[in-house]
Amino acid sequence: MTTSEPRTAAGHRAAPAPTDPARLPAVFAEAFNTGDQTAVEELFEPGAVFVDRPGVVVTGDERRAATARFLALGLPIRITLRHCYVNGDLALLIGDYLIEGEGPDGPVRSEGTATDVARRGADGRWRYAIDNPPGTDR
Repeated sequence: MTTSEPRTAAGHRAAPAPTDPARLPAVFAEAFNTGDQTAVEELFEPGAVFVDRPGVVVTGDERRAATARFLALGLPIRITLRHCYVNGDLALLIGDYLIEGEGPDGPVRSEGTATDVARRGADGRWRYAIDNPPGTDR
């Protein structure tokens, strides 16, 4: 008997949320680079928040819309994890990201150092609870 790999709505191979929090940024980048929002959403807790810009935090449909705006650029993301600090079921992830290329409306270069919080779920897998691309920007 053979089993097929799980697939997202767009037909991409769905990478499950990782069991090692230090792998979450890489798994996120893989999902993001497919352009499949369903694959990306699997890596967030249901109540996760997104820091759109310093002082502006969104959740729910607004968070999903913010993610969709980045995906709509059609450009890949590169993430380099700097640090992963774990305390029980919480992890602080600090990483550098870069989205660069020719977007639908011209050249794009979005880069920074994100400070994200992940939580281990009851299934032992890590997902974003707080996605903070601006990091410590003011």
